[in-house]
Amino acid sequence: MLLYNVAVVGATGLVGRKMIQVLEERKFPVGKVTFLASKRSAGKEITFGGTTHRVELLTSRSFAGIKIALFSAGAAVSKEFAPHAVQAGTLVIDNSSAYRMDPSVPRGVPEVNFDAIFRHKGIIANPNCS
Repeated sequence: MLLYNVAVVGATGLVGRKMIQVLEERKFPVGKVTFLASKRSAGKEITFGGTTHRVELLTSRSFAGIKIALFSAGAAVSKEFAPHAVQAGTLVIDNSSAYRMDPSVPRGVPEVNFDAIFRHKGIIANPNCS
């Protein structure tokens, strides 16, 4: 089975925690998981897959070896750090409004336009934060 190294940006927030819950409930094939957040939340602990992980400080170098990054930390954070993730070879799934209206960024809804996700340039926007 193919496993993906996944990062969750904004891991300690309400939506970030929900993303983590869904990854676990759906048994997404996670190899290594990295939880990223602001200085205020770095050092907190999150349990995933029966293992406790320490939340790391989000930096421009946080994405080495990460295949998929789920961003849910607001538009300013996405605008600042998503390009670093893409440069590291990471696919960004952005839940903020940062790229939602950018015509070069596909908005992916698997049940509606599944093929759109294959036309990305490193970032796929969620068409609505809810």
